[in-house]
Amino acid sequence: MKDINHQYHGVPWKNSLLLLLTAVIWGIAFVAQCVGMDYVGPFTFNGVRSLIGAAVLLPVIRFFGEKPQTDEKKGKGTREAGNERTEKTKTLLTGGILCGLCLCVASNLQQIGIQYTTVGKAGFITACYIVLVPVLGIFLHRRCGALLWGAVALAMAGLYLLCIKEDLIPGRGDILMLLCAFAFSVHILVIDSFSPKTDGVKLSCIQFLIAGFISMLCAFLFEAPDLSSILAAWMPIGYAGVLSCGVAYTLQIIGQKGMNPTIASLILSLESSISVIAGWLLLGQSLSARELWGCALMFLAIILAQFPASDKSRVDDT
Repeated sequence: MKDINHQYHGVPWKNSLLLLLTAVIWGIAFVAQCVGMDYVGPFTFNGVRSLIGAAVLLPVIRFFGEKPQTDEKKGKGTREAGNERTEKTKTLLTGGILCGLCLCVASNLQQIGIQYTTVGKAGFITACYIVLVPVLGIFLHRRCGALLWGAVALAMAGLYLLCIKEDLIPGRGDILMLLCAFAFSVHILVIDSFSPKTDGVKLSCIQFLIAGFISMLCAFLFEAPDLSSILAAWMPIGYAGVLSCGVAYTLQIIGQKGMNPTIASLILSLESSISVIAGWLLLGQSLSARELWGCALMFLAIILAQFPASDKSRVDDT
């Protein structure tokens, strides 16, 4: 606890505020995703927003991306440096493609599922990835503490209250959101594997390009995207693309610098609570008493899941 407090007090308040703003943007993004379905199909929405997000990150790469070092500074010969650059490029492209595939599956499951459930429930069920990530880490030989299993139990109880009705059958949207949470868990583990080896902003830009390209391909195969509908949905698509993908990701990068990852994760997990408030204020959606209890248990599980997390564990939802 001493180390956490030391890191926390050593970080300016602006870092915490930037992460809080990131959580607010992501929480409200569920409303934008819901409203966007009034104009375009889920694949079209995700395709356009992802390509916009990639475009927004281009100037971020220019100003915040890693600057290449000269061979003299590295103390390496031209041939050795060239081989290293080639290897880094391969790692960047491999990681970007894999992350893009995972993001494409997760975001489209979420976008399809949000048509059949409320914004608040979508936010909390999606947030299950915070609990699922360390559980899936068991297959990568990472240990899970007793607190994590307690978080899993709370999450299961919360999901039961949120999703299971009197007929004991979960809703269609709830099932899709659970699959989405699982896909986002895999996405985070892939990022965890590749991000230490390459530039995080470039990795994200490539993943948005891949996700956007595949989503648009699916849109032309299964939907009938047209420019007039996309322009009619400019506000929700613009919010999801510019703010949720581009701006929020950049704020997360800046805000997490020097911040203890556990504290950062706790702040970012407020996204789920904000989605409930946003759905109520902006769309008039409300949750029953049973569903609110489910949200409360889910929120406790999210908080509890952060404490056994190692410094390698990170949260990342674009």
